[in-house]
Amino acid sequence: MAGSVLPAPTLFCQTSFIFSPSQRNLCTKVAKHPSFVFDVEEKRRGLVCCSAKKKISFVDQILDYIEGGPKLRKWYGAPDLLSKDGSDVEDKDEDGYPDEVRDAVLVTEGDSEIGQTVILSLIVKRTRIKALVKDKRNAMESFGTYVESMAGDASDKKFLQKALRGVRSVICPNEGFLSNVESLKGVKHVILLSQLSVYRGSSGVQALMSGNARKLAEKDESTLVSSGIPYTIIRAGVLQNTPGGKQGFRFEEGCAASGSLSKEDAASICVEALETIPQKGLIFEVVNGEEKVSDWKEYLTRLMEEREQ
Repeated sequence: MAGSVLPAPTLFCQTSFIFSPSQRNLCTKVAKHPSFVFDVEEKRRGLVCCSAKKKISFVDQILDYIEGGPKLRKWYGAPDLLSKDGSDVEDKDEDGYPDEVRDAVLVTEGDSEIGQTVILSLIVKRTRIKALVKDKRNAMESFGTYVESMAGDASDKKFLQKALRGVRSVICPNEGFLSNVESLKGVKHVILLSQLSVYRGSSGVQALMSGNARKLAEKDESTLVSSGIPYTIIRAGVLQNTPGGKQGFRFEEGCAASGSLSKEDAASICVEALETIPQKGLIFEVVNGEEKVSDWKEYLTRLMEEREQ
């Protein structure tokens, strides 16, 4: 974007996204969002409004003003400013939110490729996002203050309580999280992207290599089913680095063991499932195929009704 003149209302900032090839197609959708300025050419970086300083930066002050103040900044997915070391400016008391509004979506393993793709899909929908990551500083550089990134041990009760503060729903794009946590108190809906059907359908050397992952996936599913929290388990086929939105889908039982699914499509289905909360739970298989789905809420509602009969 060097040499170009930005229109007056455009905010030019420092933080950049670096997208993998499988995420560039989704990036073009994010680029249409009025809160972002992107250059999505093959070897260039996109720019987004953010700053990581203890003192509120000029950009954040402008964002506060044009969006109606800090409360709407929080709605845009940027609830807290971070210091240069990636830590919270204020460490508020854990019990200081007795009447908190639960409007956030927590993405586990937010710095994995599929986790980042889920986050991009949530940004498009202006969702308030929290993400568990391994490196908070890198996550801050990738997504700025539009995502509240948290690094820590999910098995630690105090850290988990902080991570779940204000969280309505949890999206687990990888196995291993649910079987490692003690409680998801207050969460209204959990969405699990599962590769269990793929692991069960493998044989020979491939089955040996995926043995541990299969055990984690089985434990995650059983933990979630017995948790009492409404859940959606999406048993996807082999995840592929192919563009999403180009193909239809198949949903018949057994399809995930031999079929494949675009990672972008998988992330999109996880996000669409947020709008349809089962009374108890919903499990379905999905791979890319011929069936087109124009309204996911309607389709998942019909699927739940069929499973209840």
